Amino acid sequence: MNKDQLARLLDEVRAGRLTVDEALQQLRSFPYDDLGFAKLDTHRDLRTGFPEVIFCKGKQLEHITQIVQRLGEKSGPILATKADREAFEAIRRAWPDAVYHESARLVVIGPPKEEASTRPILVVGAGTADLPIVEEAAVTAETMGNVVERLHDVGVAGVHRLLDNRAKLDAAGVIIVVAGMEGALASVVGGLVDKPVIAVPTSVGYGASFEGLAALLAMLNSCAPGVVVVNIDNGFGAGYFASMINRMSG
Repeated sequence: MNKDQLARLLDEVRAGRLTVDEALQQLRSFPYDDLGFAKLDTHRDLRTGFPEVIFCKGKQLEHITQIVQRLGEKSGPILATKADREAFEAIRRAWPDAVYHESARLVVIGPPKEEASTRPILVVGAGTADLPIVEEAAVTAETMGNVVERLHDVGVAGVHRLLDNRAKLDAAGVIIVVAGMEGALASVVGGLVDKPVIAVPTSVGYGASFEGLAALLAMLNSCAPGVVVVNIDNGFGAGYFASMINRMSG
């Protein structure tokens, strides 16, 4: 849809031949923005409630910068995941107000979305080594407009630490559990609560953990109902999904 088509669509609404809802439905199929090396989904926010997110790992710095500049013209906030310091510096040259969450390896530009829900999302981390993925999930959910609580270092090797924080588990609307090693924490939490649990396996562990595969398989085989699993080290995916659930539940 080009500018002329958009003008005609607005004329149809003004003339009463088209309702606002009907016009929005047509806008949902608005075309992407073709940069040659990338095709940006500039109307994803309209369709899904959040703009397209930039996955930085493996991308050229010049490409990342151009994508950020173009997305910044059309939507916000901008979220760039798996961004190292070099990628952040490149982004900041284009957008000086960019904020780098170094542990999470996330770059955020612009204010968060409006509040999704009054109930917090709780991100539970098994150990200190899981902090980067905990932060990726937490910052993602915060950027999407959620109140986020963090509960660190409560793995099953000392499960009393988790049980001492039962009030936080009960107060949450959605719980994200981040764990490496054998990934057992997700099942324990899932057996304690009456709310969705999103399990995130991490690549933390010794040799037989197979860089997170052991935790992934353990979580997929969880005996606790109500536990869903995202991919290894995918804190972003967990934060995004938790926000969707939280927004629907109000």
